[in-house]
Amino acid sequence: MTDTTAFDWRTFLLRWSGEWADSLPEGETRDEADEAAHRARWLGFPPASRERIAAMEDRLGRRMPPSYREFLAVSDGWRHAGGFVWLLAGTADARWHDDASGLAAMYEEYLDEDAGPEERLEVDIWRRGLQLDVESDVTHVLMDPEDVDENGEWAVYTWASWRAAPPERHANFLEFMREMYREFHRLRAHAGDGEPVFANDTTLRLDAAMDEARQEALRGGWERAGEALDEAKEYGRPRAAGLGDQIRRLLGQTSMVYFDGLVTDPRYAPELLPALVAEHAAHSYRDDSTLTYHLRGASDDLLSLAYATLEAVRNGTYRYTAIGPFGEAVGRARELARWGDTDGAWRTLMDALPLWEPLGPDHLAPLGWVADPVLGPLLTPERGRELLSTPRGGHAGEAPGPAPTALDPGDLTWLAEPDPGNNRTSYRFVLVEGVEPEELPGRLAGGEGDGGRDSAVLNAPMTLWEARRRSLRDRNEFSSYADRALVAVGRAGTGWSFAFDPDAPRFDPQRFVSPAVAAGEGTRAVVVWSGLRRAHGEPFFHLSVARDGAEQYAFTYAGGEVRSSGEIPRALDPSRFFGDLEDHTETERALLEAVTREFGVCLPRHAIVHGRLHTFVTRSWTRPPRDGETFSVIRVG
Repeated sequence: MTDTTAFDWRTFLLRWSGEWADSLPEGETRDEADEAAHRARWLGFPPASRERIAAMEDRLGRRMPPSYREFLAVSDGWRHAGGFVWLLAGTADARWHDDASGLAAMYEEYLDEDAGPEERLEVDIWRRGLQLDVESDVTHVLMDPEDVDENGEWAVYTWASWRAAPPERHANFLEFMREMYREFHRLRAHAGDGEPVFANDTTLRLDAAMDEARQEALRGGWERAGEALDEAKEYGRPRAAGLGDQIRRLLGQTSMVYFDGLVTDPRYAPELLPALVAEHAAHSYRDDSTLTYHLRGASDDLLSLAYATLEAVRNGTYRYTAIGPFGEAVGRARELARWGDTDGAWRTLMDALPLWEPLGPDHLAPLGWVADPVLGPLLTPERGRELLSTPRGGHAGEAPGPAPTALDPGDLTWLAEPDPGNNRTSYRFVLVEGVEPEELPGRLAGGEGDGGRDSAVLNAPMTLWEARRRSLRDRNEFSSYADRALVAVGRAGTGWSFAFDPDAPRFDPQRFVSPAVAAGEGTRAVVVWSGLRRAHGEPFFHLSVARDGAEQYAFTYAGGEVRSSGEIPRALDPSRFFGDLEDHTETERALLEAVTREFGVCLPRHAIVHGRLHTFVTRSWTRPPRDGETFSVIRVG
């Protein structure tokens, strides 16, 4: 809590006045009073006496809050509070607003009987507020005698019709004046043609703090650096927003992150443009012309680069590159991530981060990779903090210990955990031993009547939602008997690969054909299909294992019964799991844990749920219809 009574108002107001006078272009004063203030280097008025303050309080019927009284004792009013209040009230001009603007009546028309305190405020403040604006650009300044803190301070609300926003609250009059001082700085920070360079003790202090913050950020002290950059941004210092946005983006923040002052610099565009356009591309409703607004002042070449990068991000072909050893690590990390090992990919990047080379003095961390379709999903707020805490760019320092940023549990049991929306209630997957992921289409796809060789091609890495949308768009035949799964592929632990379908259809035990036999040609394959938590229909579970093209054993739980074949290992004996089926989730978890232990496999949760993996369409998991069985086929186009 700020001690408003201990504030040195005179020093603050003198500094503000001097900076205003020095920054004023020739002939910009509004009137003779402004000209006199310019010559005197003083925006205020003579101090108000105790008697004058007491008389005002008698007139208004209320004792004024402490910070306003302290201000009046130094200056009885103020000129140019920020950029839009030209005259702020002293003892003579402060008055109860009493809805003189008519805004209370206007807002009240939109209230209903369930209106909350914030909605009521937009009505009541105009009736009870003490008006401080005397001359302004349609900007109101009201102190609220009902919004009082423990020190007797009244909150201050500002509102302007052209802002199209609710009244903005300031904790007290001192905080309001500080914000108006910062607003003055923001409006003066970028001098126009013919205007004096805006430089003074305040700007020099902030710029020096920014320079130190850049070094501190590269040493891993991102929190201290962020605080200094945030303060400089509030004062509108050039580059402050662009520097701070680099930290904010790696912490997972995307709203209002534009890298102002840096993204249009050709030195930094290769790293900052991809992050900017990726956020734009993530919102399909945005018009591309809005991207130009955030790139105002950019050269034609840079604008062309921006739109080319936007197209690459949208179609999934953008590839992040970097120079030196860190760039080599980026290539290795992408290879790991595209097969699902996101934890290994992240560690690869972090191990090489100390060798990363910035593109210039205002480049704080590698950023373009967040737009890479394969590398971008690696980022989480925790990982962002780990990256920012690591010394880099030639700066020495002690790297942080390994952060708890592993996102994969290293088993299969996470599949039994409820997901947001409880959508993952039926899924299936194939595990193949000693086979690389890119070989799986040759084992699980193709075949007469199933799309032939075209279906045996891996798609570029994409999310499962993107892959499903693309598959439906390109599909022109729908059959009631064929069950071809759209699967994501990757590595399932040491020596295994997987093909995973997160949204399996209804299980038909009479027509189901396990792909384990075909997948296990010359090796071993495992098939799991779980629907124990399905919202509709009977729960079911299937496991089959094949070696060298022949089924070794299998069991299926469906319709409350278990059917099995072959010699099932004790650890997977269905009688251990389906004797008393009361809790489907715990049964599913126990089955997945048993499969994990029996085969030493896992599925990468983060890559499957949040990442982008290669996909393809398998051959049908059901047999063709027999004589006398009916089916339907719909062809489109």
